[in-house]
Amino acid sequence: MPLDRILRHLINWQGADGLRLTARAMSVEQAREKYRANAIRPPREDAGPSRTVATADRTITEGGEPPLRCRVYTPESDEGRVVTYLHGGGWVLGDVDSHDGICRVLAASLGAVVVSADYRRAPESPFPAPLRDALAAARWTARSFPGRDHVIAGDSAGGSLSVGVAVEARDTGDIGFAAQLLVYPPVDPSLRIASASEHAEGYLLSVDDMAWYYEQYLPDDRLRGDPAVALLDADLRGLPPTVLGTAEFDPLHDEGVELAEKLRASGVPVRHVPGAGLVHGYLLLQDIVPAAAACTRQVVQELDALLRSSTPSAPSTS
Repeated sequence: MPLDRILRHLINWQGADGLRLTARAMSVEQAREKYRANAIRPPREDAGPSRTVATADRTITEGGEPPLRCRVYTPESDEGRVVTYLHGGGWVLGDVDSHDGICRVLAASLGAVVVSADYRRAPESPFPAPLRDALAAARWTARSFPGRDHVIAGDSAGGSLSVGVAVEARDTGDIGFAAQLLVYPPVDPSLRIASASEHAEGYLLSVDDMAWYYEQYLPDDRLRGDPAVALLDADLRGLPPTVLGTAEFDPLHDEGVELAEKLRASGVPVRHVPGAGLVHGYLLLQDIVPAAAACTRQVVQELDALLRSSTPSAPSTS
């Protein structure tokens, strides 16, 4: 399928007059400010039920880690579900504000309480600090909202962290996840797969951008082989049923497809939403790109269907 027309115009506009700056060409603070400016927009009047979702900021101070800010979203309709959400941004950018829109959509569409974690970011706090915060948020969510179908979810870097959380929860048995939602997650820190992609450059996210993100997140190259980061090499058996979204014009597309295949080979049920014609980051573009909004709805609908068809997972005793 060709690149979505609106996205093509957006990419061409960013490329005009040097507006398309790589992550490497900016300071960390400049990159964060640009990301926030692109991600945070006033809510539309026709945003529907997501406008009525109530929010409250909380601070988690348990587990021996530094205080962790979370934003809790409570919908009007309650389907007995809870989502721990981990935002994207290459482990460097993004926060609970940049991903406020998608969390509202998840809460309203799924009838779920959503806990969005403002985990520590690189380069100030490289691996494993963001993963530790993600685990702390998921454990707090499980304790605070017991008896609900618990979903671990994230986009981009947050998707990678979500898999790490699910693996740790499987091994420790202290959190039972009913499902995991992963949208265009980076899972190959070697960038071998992304570098071979026909969409490695020119589609908002580039391989060089990803290389810079990994340099901030993993300043010690030896950590690139850690199974909590090199997720294609991790033991994926026993992970929760998965909805996995990819984007066609994304350097991470092929590794996302490979992750889906490896999950299936490990006995994990997977529903793959391919994101035809879309680019990395489409969850943050749903209010200006109709095709992104349609694909976001499909991802959420697949998760809803999965939860309706699955028996909630119980913590392992092994």
